[in-house]
Amino acid sequence: MSDPSGDGGLIAALEQARRRFLELVNEIRPELHRYCARMVGSAIDGEDVVQETLAQAYFHLSELKEVPPLRPWLFRIAHHRAVDAWRRASYRQAEPMEAAMDIADDPAHEPDAELARRQAVQAAFGAYLHLPPAQRACVILKDVLEHSLEEIADLLGLSIPAVKAALHRGRVGLREAQPLESTSVVSAALRHYAQLFNAHDWDGVRALLADDVRLDLVSRRKIAGAEVGVYFTNYERMTGWHLVPGLLDGREVIAVHERAASRPSYYIELQWRDGRIAQIKDLRHVRYVAAEARFVAATGP
Repeated sequence: MSDPSGDGGLIAALEQARRRFLELVNEIRPELHRYCARMVGSAIDGEDVVQETLAQAYFHLSELKEVPPLRPWLFRIAHHRAVDAWRRASYRQAEPMEAAMDIADDPAHEPDAELARRQAVQAAFGAYLHLPPAQRACVILKDVLEHSLEEIADLLGLSIPAVKAALHRGRVGLREAQPLESTSVVSAALRHYAQLFNAHDWDGVRALLADDVRLDLVSRRKIAGAEVGVYFTNYERMTGWHLVPGLLDGREVIAVHERAASRPSYYIELQWRDGRIAQIKDLRHVRYVAAEARFVAATGP
């Protein structure tokens, strides 16, 4: 028979190792998210890619003889995970990463670098989806994250002339991309949930949950079923928050405002099945997701 105390010691050691790893990559995570969110066109999906990246990196650490330079290693993993996620979501066939190399290095034909940088930072995440993967990656890495051409070439496995070509075409394409249509209409179900939550009507909130509801407290833990009730108990103990339903990248979410802040502190996304809540994704512990996200509050009653 297994020794329960021994099993418990193993689990505790694994949890300690996981926490040490997360502390190690903590400063890199917001930058990874800035990249992934633009690569997949969504702040929430971008965080999913960050989580997949860190899970893959943590798994492979045990196979390495020494820890590689973290930033380039994590970005390399994140890039491949982001492209894979984009292809899955778009039902696209694999596209080659090679960039066209027929753009002359004539500064007269290159968009102003500072203007291009401002446009890239301010562009909606969805605008990047108009660009092929190589162009998208080069624009994000150069104009948003300010990597050098050499760093980009190394990360993407491209030559510097290919990076220059992809960057040129990507900047032009991003400038010409049409902004996505925005709306401020959300479902009555989302509004109702937010109203119940703001009223601290926890019985009413729990009545909306599916029996097998799943909670993803991103970067902390995942639970399901009756255990999810503890989640609302924790919110009941907290003060100074207010929920506002709206849209993030065209998707219904609830923005959480703390202490009357004008900008959301973080977001919660719900998934529904047959009129009941099947999944709750709470981004309270990854607040960098809200830093650049464009939230549109719902209008009307």
